[in-house]
Amino acid sequence: MKIRVATYNIHKGVSSFRSTPRVLALKKAIGAFDADVVFLQEVQGRHDRYQARYGEKVRTPHHHWPEKAQHEFFAGENLHAAYGMNAVYDHGHHGNALLSGFPISNQNNHDVSDHAYEQRGILHCVLETPSGNVHCYVVHLGLFEVSRRRQTEALVQCVQDSARPDEPVIIAGDFNDWRNTLSDCLRLKLGVVEVFDELERPARFGARIGDMVRNAAGREKRLVPARTFPAALPWFRLDRIYVRGFQVEHAEVLHGPQWARLSDHAPIVANLQLA
Repeated sequence: MKIRVATYNIHKGVSSFRSTPRVLALKKAIGAFDADVVFLQEVQGRHDRYQARYGEKVRTPHHHWPEKAQHEFFAGENLHAAYGMNAVYDHGHHGNALLSGFPISNQNNHDVSDHAYEQRGILHCVLETPSGNVHCYVVHLGLFEVSRRRQTEALVQCVQDSARPDEPVIIAGDFNDWRNTLSDCLRLKLGVVEVFDELERPARFGARIGDMVRNAAGREKRLVPARTFPAALPWFRLDRIYVRGFQVEHAEVLHGPQWARLSDHAPIVANLQLA
């Protein structure tokens, strides 16, 4: 079975600079992924202020704010949707979401907030595919490295408790792990690979020199995720897709002016083959 997946931090559906709604354009962009499963972070479940300013009654077609929650609006009539509410405030809430062309048989949102100033969660969904269940985990980790380490341990425990070792797993989202300190833990404890691990990518001159030095020293090649932030000129490696039980056929970051207008993160799409 082949499956196409994408992960995207949508910045709550508003532009990075002027905070104007981009929900309509985001729905078109998500549809253009042509993905079977989409992992979304910073999804606005409700925002009363934007609804009052840009909602149906205000008639601002370019900056339209739908009456539905964003995950329901993106899913439309063709996709199944799940939402994990993480951050709650007086005028609304936001969290992670999963859009799926496959039925979602079960969903749970696990609170992994590490302190009072950041509300974080792991949304776990079980998809019913023609080849059996696939476990999906939508992740958005904290801004502080100490928090991310504890949240990664919670993620490992969550996967170990909810998915058998022989079941296929997809973990995707915004890890905020700009120093790439968490990948080895996930590989070792969960048996996952990041989608760019085994794919050949054009390397910068400095990276090629580094690989030559490691080869000469008998050390393994350093595995690094793709650059996804900021979307206008990606430099930091924040967004990831980890898989178990799949062969990665293709993966790419979608970046350029059209994506920079939608969010501060660039999306990743990947084609997988069930092993």
